[in-house]
Amino acid sequence: MAFTRATGKHRGPSRTARKTRNLAGIATLAASGVVASVASPALAATDEAHGHDTGLQQAVVLGDELASRIEAQADDQQAAAELAALEAKAEAVAKQRAEEAKRHAEEARKKAEEEREAKERAARDAERKRLNSFVAPIAGSYVSTSYKASSGLWSSGSHTGVDFHAGSGTSVHAVGMGTVVEAGWGGAYGNNIVIKMNDGTYTQYGHLSSIGVSVGQQVTPGQEIGLSGATGNVTGPHLHFEARTTAEYGSDIDPVSYLRSHGVDV
Repeated sequence: MAFTRATGKHRGPSRTARKTRNLAGIATLAASGVVASVASPALAATDEAHGHDTGLQQAVVLGDELASRIEAQADDQQAAAELAALEAKAEAVAKQRAEEAKRHAEEARKKAEEEREAKERAARDAERKRLNSFVAPIAGSYVSTSYKASSGLWSSGSHTGVDFHAGSGTSVHAVGMGTVVEAGWGGAYGNNIVIKMNDGTYTQYGHLSSIGVSVGQQVTPGQEIGLSGATGNVTGPHLHFEARTTAEYGSDIDPVSYLRSHGVDV
């Protein structure tokens, strides 16, 4: 890096001005006898070789050289000071940039943390909503025999549940979250499953061709628990679905109203 001397009022004095000041200073020294003692040998030698030279002129030359050296030293000192100032400024800028980068990194970290927490909350809310939701026991099916339909096929004289149309081997789902309290043969119901729901009610799935859960198992909405079939007292494959207030036969409630009250469109 090159440094140039400032112009204007900071420009060093000209050689003529320096010489004038040197002459004034030397004149003062001469008045006190200092120059005479310093310059007398040179004055004598010069007077012999050049009759018109004087010791005062020799002193002026020496003084001018000294002033030039002092001026050069001052320039070096000024250049060093300017360099130190530039280095200090560069260090301050670097420090400021480092602090800004650190602040940006912290802001980015906090933003990423907030986004992660928001996603986790959304996932938890979605999972909570899913677990509290209800679904139809057979997707895309319909009720083929309604609740309380009269027939000699049932010992009570009326239908205690509803039948969902389904061919043998169709996936049967838990309608909501709960715990399996019965899984096995159920007499006229054939292979059947009874689940105690989280809200304290019970649901039953009958005439299954196979059972995929066991007593004590926790189930979630839409989880496959078995396959439809034609076991027990039936005339053909379908799913018999009941909603009850207890696990016992005879505590049945309208299963369609039950499902609709939980948001299931049947």
